[in-house]
Amino acid sequence: MRSMSTKNVVWTRSEEIEIRVRGRMTKVGDVNSRGFTLIELLVVISISTVLMAILVPALSKVRHQARSMKGMNNQKQITSALNLFAPDNNERYPESVATVGVDRNWNWSDPTKLIGDKSRSPGLHRAMSEYLRAYIPDADNMYCPSAPHKYKYLQQAWDAGDDWDNPDTAPTSDRMGGTYCLYWNYRGFLPERNSVFRGPQGPASGGRYSKLLVTDYFGYDHWRTPWAFGSCEPFRGAGVTPETWLLSAYWSRTNPAESTPEFKLRAGYTDGHVETYSPSDVVPMKVSLSPDGTAPYPDGVGPGTFFLPRNALH
Repeated sequence: MRSMSTKNVVWTRSEEIEIRVRGRMTKVGDVNSRGFTLIELLVVISISTVLMAILVPALSKVRHQARSMKGMNNQKQITSALNLFAPDNNERYPESVATVGVDRNWNWSDPTKLIGDKSRSPGLHRAMSEYLRAYIPDADNMYCPSAPHKYKYLQQAWDAGDDWDNPDTAPTSDRMGGTYCLYWNYRGFLPERNSVFRGPQGPASGGRYSKLLVTDYFGYDHWRTPWAFGSCEPFRGAGVTPETWLLSAYWSRTNPAESTPEFKLRAGYTDGHVETYSPSDVVPMKVSLSPDGTAPYPDGVGPGTFFLPRNALH
């Protein structure tokens, strides 16, 4: 019989551990006790799998709702900034920077532009931040949180304004496109109605002008993804169209032959409210090659079609 004892612990040959408590011996455990059986392990794994199957979709839904709330707040920040800018500037919103060319020789560009090609005239800016930086210092407010990822130099470009020069390219006046469509003081062509979309000039723009200020990007047949739907919001069957030196990443469907996708989009209006809408309740708008909005890009060329919420035309 081999044993080792201290004041409170006794080890016996059977490797049982006992503790003396108030004069009585109490068995704590057996060093050689058996482990889990295969059946027990399978039961534990099965339970864990079921729990993960329940939790993962729930967590994904929570993240999606959080991004949706952030996107709605972003658009409210943009509409508020515009309505603060207007009283300081003769009740007018900033000029659009989504243009190409100077003087009278210019045409419209992609309405997602945050920094345009160059100023149309010396009195105008090519960067939207030159107008709104005092009202929106954080560039994240100008970016859809559901986009695949944020533009690499978003804040740097916003801070640089008219002086923006992408450090990854040769020195030049670089452009930069975002993930929201900015429609104040913008014009485009509405092919279904054979008419012109006119973005609001200010908070009190009359009936000829839309009340629409900003939307999530949702379009079709952009030159980066021909004959395909694209959006800053993810949708079924969509993959990532990576950013370039002048345009942000967005979601686009890898199989464009499918029907119009269904998901939720957001739009902000001159009265400050932001509402949701779906791709089934939109009207198409084409970017115009003329300043008055009457000469659309031909199909299969250029920035493609941009979809407006139907309420924007009421």
